[in-house]
Amino acid sequence: MIDSHHHLWRYSKEDYPWIPAGSPLGKDQLVPELEAVTSGAGVTGTVVVQARQIVEESDFLLSLADETDLIKAVVGWVPLIDENVSEELARLSLHPKFKAVRHVLQEEPDEYFLRDDFHRGLSQLPSYGLSYDLLIFQRQLSVAIQLVDGQPDLPIVLNHLAKPEARNGRIESAWREGMKELARRENLIGVKFSALLTEFPEGEGDAETVAAYFHETLEIFGTDKVMFGTDWPVCLLRTGYRDWAETMRGLTASLSAPERDAFLTGNAARCYGITV
Repeated sequence: MIDSHHHLWRYSKEDYPWIPAGSPLGKDQLVPELEAVTSGAGVTGTVVVQARQIVEESDFLLSLADETDLIKAVVGWVPLIDENVSEELARLSLHPKFKAVRHVLQEEPDEYFLRDDFHRGLSQLPSYGLSYDLLIFQRQLSVAIQLVDGQPDLPIVLNHLAKPEARNGRIESAWREGMKELARRENLIGVKFSALLTEFPEGEGDAETVAAYFHETLEIFGTDKVMFGTDWPVCLLRTGYRDWAETMRGLTASLSAPERDAFLTGNAARCYGITV
């Protein structure tokens, strides 16, 4: 199994102000902690994703990736709106594990998605062999589709199912229709089935609704694009690492062996250029 989405950090409240005081997230989560949780879950490779919007975050994650063969790929951050961003891209892309870039668009106004300087930066990623991780909320699907359309040569991986407005017993029609439209874009190369439980209100997130989202996502995007991810350690707010991995194994039991392998390993390997 390849975990296509997790984070690592050396915790301080100054660096991670979004982590509430007293949260189970408020402690160091580094390579030893990652190796412990993955070994217990049968995960043999991971993709670590930025959690801070400073270029030093990319260097930090690459330094951790150098410590272990478990980390196969790094999704970092660079100042895409900077006219000199190519200097950082050229430097970072020399590292064989630097595979993609992400900006936390879920926190940006709709206008940011269409900024000329942002698109100028995005357009440079393919020339460095990099893809882009797209992080949005369900309500941003429409403008996100415009972004995807504006970068037809850029391979894009959707994070966290576009963070649906999840509720027990139903799937929002706005999410379904937006995802169907997004699925029509050929440069949308992957979709991470991750972070779903943290989008439910407290006390919700039943197994039946999670299963419904799983099968709906596969139907919309196909088994050649959807991939397993945990969003650890953020997932600890609602579930354990091994528990989520076992849930995903259970949901794939009805798939054919090639489809199951694609979801658990192959799609992430393809999207991030990982050798398995």
